[in-house]
Amino acid sequence: MMDGTAGVSGRRVADESVLDNPDTFSEQDPGGMLRFTASAGAQVRESAALAAEANLSLLEDDLRPRAVVIAGIGTAGRTGDVLATVAGPRCPVPVIPHRSAGVPGWVGAADVVIAVSASGRSPEALGAAEAAHRRGARLVAVGAPDSQLQSVAERARAPFIPVPRRAPARASLWALTVPVLLAARTLGLVKVNEADLAETAARLDADADRCRPTAESFVNPAKSLALGLAGSIPIVWGSSPLATVAARRFGDTLSANARYPVVTGALGEAGRGRVGLLDGVFGGLIESARDIFADRDEAEGDPTRLRLVLLRDGGLNAEDDTDEPLAVEERRAEAVQTLAERRGVRCDVVTAEGGSALERLASLVAVPDFASVYLALAHGLDPMAVPAITEMKELSNQ
Repeated sequence: MMDGTAGVSGRRVADESVLDNPDTFSEQDPGGMLRFTASAGAQVRESAALAAEANLSLLEDDLRPRAVVIAGIGTAGRTGDVLATVAGPRCPVPVIPHRSAGVPGWVGAADVVIAVSASGRSPEALGAAEAAHRRGARLVAVGAPDSQLQSVAERARAPFIPVPRRAPARASLWALTVPVLLAARTLGLVKVNEADLAETAARLDADADRCRPTAESFVNPAKSLALGLAGSIPIVWGSSPLATVAARRFGDTLSANARYPVVTGALGEAGRGRVGLLDGVFGGLIESARDIFADRDEAEGDPTRLRLVLLRDGGLNAEDDTDEPLAVEERRAEAVQTLAERRGVRCDVVTAEGGSALERLASLVAVPDFASVYLALAHGLDPMAVPAITEMKELSNQ
């Protein structure tokens, strides 16, 4: 395996030539993270079929639930963010992602808990499922077949949607998300239909083709994004609630696959102080702070700089009756791009495409997902193997 190219400071630097030599990817990516990332469209189709076979009719009730809690952590927890965003502000009940063990103290018989775990054994999902059963809340469980989570669901006589563990959890976003959305549809919270799912799967397939390993960097948007981020501290901001979910997802994959520190959030948060990062020691101030008498040949190389990634969503939720929030978000996006340009901070923009909220989200997630894998490969890192995660699990189980 490539060891990476070390700079004078000992830090690995990206090797662009690696990305245009796909023949080496089987060695660089022995676990097949690129292949798993390309399976996103297939995940949508398979999970939709599995959810259709589950007995979700058990969720139907004369009474609308008081609230819906989506319990899980990591990628499983991210499904709750997706549901809350796709349901939108007009959702008739609160949709609450929950990332701790158990459930909130107020959960009772009037509520629904959706417990999600790719492995079917995460303490957060198991604890939530067991607590929901004890309190008489309606339960839906999503996870690996023949797992502890399935056992809890069976004891509670609750619907269980089996999601085969074909990929690492972080590469299984769509496999886990679709069952959550379809359970929510049964509850009357979202209007995701078969056409939306088919278009989302097709969008993910098309982006996987654009980002395929054999496509060279100058025509491959994921490779281009990865190379732009190389050696930087990424800041990823979303211009809308939906784009912010995609921004936080990019932060997840950049951290896990490429081992990059990253700042993520919404443009609204940026305008409340975080935009000051552009003036900080890694942003525009670095040029003015440099010693003008320093010998550039004796410097240790280019300093680490910020790199802004802006995820822009030009669509509107079908339930919205005004474009005023969109106009505000678009003005913020333009303002942040201008600020970055004035300070010499480079900015990459990924713009949502598609009609439904789900398809637009897919268009904002697909290319960044691939970019995080390519960034790891460019640094000589195996995107699948994350020793620190394995060690942490071992230490925390002692």
